[in-house]
Amino acid sequence: MIDADPNPNLHLALGFPSAPPALVGMKDLIEERLGSLEGFFRLNPRVDDIPERFSFEDHGVRLLVMGSISQGGGGCACPQSAFLRNLLQHVMLERSDWVFMDCEAGLEHLGRATSRGADALLIVVEPSQSSLETAKRIQQLAADIGLSRLFVVGNKVRDPEERALIEQGMADLKVLACLPESLALRQASRRGVPVQDPDLLAAVGSILDAIEAKQ
Repeated sequence: MIDADPNPNLHLALGFPSAPPALVGMKDLIEERLGSLEGFFRLNPRVDDIPERFSFEDHGVRLLVMGSISQGGGGCACPQSAFLRNLLQHVMLERSDWVFMDCEAGLEHLGRATSRGADALLIVVEPSQSSLETAKRIQQLAADIGLSRLFVVGNKVRDPEERALIEQGMADLKVLACLPESLALRQASRRGVPVQDPDLLAAVGSILDAIEAKQ
């Protein structure tokens, strides 16, 4: 599991006791691999040893955290972005692991092409017109960086009408599942523990089955 959201909190959903160190904050390591954090720097730094060195493992799941924004007005972290992009490409293309990457909500990860090389991109859509518009922009940007296996996952769906809104609004993509509005999920989020909602877990299981079957 890779937490690539600048506001990382995937460890809470997974029930990890703590989060691994954020890679973007390791300036000495990044400078060592890039050669410089200012001016010219290597575009293809060595990253193959990073996953084992800086991830945590719990119950058979290994978690790696890319890092967060640490200072308002800090500007673009281009060297750090180059380092993280190469690391993500290594994990997704050069290893045989199942890799799931949690990206930030929105378009930034597609603009920076950190998602390039993924076998499949799940576009999470809520039953609203604004969410559908965002999903369509994601679909276009994903095509621009060569991502062709795109699927839709409905989220916070309460009734057949909301499911129909998502299916009709994204009619040219396959909807793998619609996750129900879940009281158990909200309660788990408040407590910082993994969710145990049977209906929600069954829906997630159907998503994994579809991806593995390469539908």
